Amino acid sequence: MSEFIYLASQSPRRSQLLALLGVRHELLLPDADEDAEALEAVLPNEAAAAYVKRVTQLKLDAALQRLKRRGLPAAPVLCSDTTVALGRKIFGKPTDAADATRMLKELSNTTHRVLTAVALGTARKREQVLCESRVTFSAMSSRQIQAYVASGEPLGKAGAYAVQGRAAALISHMSGSYSGIMGLPMFETAQLLQSFGFKV
Repeated sequence: MSEFIYLASQSPRRSQLLALLGVRHELLLPDADEDAEALEAVLPNEAAAAYVKRVTQLKLDAALQRLKRRGLPAAPVLCSDTTVALGRKIFGKPTDAADATRMLKELSNTTHRVLTAVALGTARKREQVLCESRVTFSAMSSRQIQAYVASGEPLGKAGAYAVQGRAAALISHMSGSYSGIMGLPMFETAQLLQSFGFKV
């Protein structure tokens, strides 16, 4: 039974949420020569749920190889991926400010889904869960969108917003898992950890 897990994520929010569960973790970040972004490419006609689950498994594969390559002590590895979907359209991380503006204009005055997949695994065992939530944006004016994009917050975030940041002022309703929308659903993650013998 391991006393800690590795978190293969560069997201400070995921690290903070995991710490709240009381499980010790160490970061297992990609090497400089790993193309972590390439793992997130969407396949033609791929459904959002299938996409986010596939990407999370690819992240776990890469992280387990990284663990072996570095010769680090064995422990379960946690990976997660979050995506935003409006209908069948997947909104990943914006490439730049113009892309973030386009995404927010499309999400304005609509309800979209936020899907977060979490995988926990070792070389011999792996488990995965999927959490789906819904977020409704109010009608956003061009000025509101421009001001939000100018803050820099949308960059690096799926769907071009952070629910725990300034975007909260633009969201009229949400249902599901707030921590899941942030990037790591606490309830589902706790269940995964328990299945590996952690007391959460």
